[in-house]
Amino acid sequence: MRMILCFIVGAALALAQTPGKKKILVIGQSKGWQHDSTSEGMATIWKLGKETGLWETYIRTDTELLTKKKLGANAKNLDYFDAVFFYTSGELDLDEEQKTSLLDFIRKDGKGFMVAHSGVDTLYQWPEYGELVGGYFDLHPWNQFQAKLVTEDPGHPATSHFPKDFFLFDEIYQLKSYSRDRVRVLMRLDTTGVDLQKQGVHRTDGDFAVSWVRNYGAGRVFVSTLGHTVQAWEHPQVQKMWVEAAKWVMGMTKEGDATPRPKPAK
Repeated sequence: MRMILCFIVGAALALAQTPGKKKILVIGQSKGWQHDSTSEGMATIWKLGKETGLWETYIRTDTELLTKKKLGANAKNLDYFDAVFFYTSGELDLDEEQKTSLLDFIRKDGKGFMVAHSGVDTLYQWPEYGELVGGYFDLHPWNQFQAKLVTEDPGHPATSHFPKDFFLFDEIYQLKSYSRDRVRVLMRLDTTGVDLQKQGVHRTDGDFAVSWVRNYGAGRVFVSTLGHTVQAWEHPQVQKMWVEAAKWVMGMTKEGDATPRPKPAK
């Protein structure tokens, strides 16, 4: 009995000394366009956390946990998490306390924020959110197609594994309220062969970013508008992008420059 007790105590102490996994809160509330791949995206983040052993994923389709208030019934608030992931749409159910808490979670607590696809088609009535993510959705003139993407920053861990350029079947967004003065673009659309005169194309600079990062106060933000299609979520290199992005926003990776810069000449 004594040996068993010693073993249990020893195991408990070892467990207590093992650093806990990071925790990511995944929000998939859809108040606008209902994307078929929202479940795929949320499940992919869950799967990658399990496969890598780096984080635990809490999946929600509501916004209750986006608060600093103490919650009952074993509910966790933002203080419990290391990063928040949005695959959302429309005007989410957030009151003023929740909005302030989410911003403070990033800018004051130094936590991470990740956005997939229609996470930029979200919260238009809250300008601070547009500032946080770096821009808003402004149509997808070409719908879904085999898009040629350019790896603009091969030095960032989230994109270092991608080739210089590659094709991905997905829906490429056009952005508004977006400027390279406040974000560092990691990947963009190669517009060679793309009809820039097509109805709905508003940008005249040919700059269609698809993945970018920024520092926000003490925290880090990663945004990728990829993810409309299931193929994009199943793509091994895109999945690795999300793993490295999660590590970066949660401070598990020191490398990764988020300094804004102009669009390269080539």
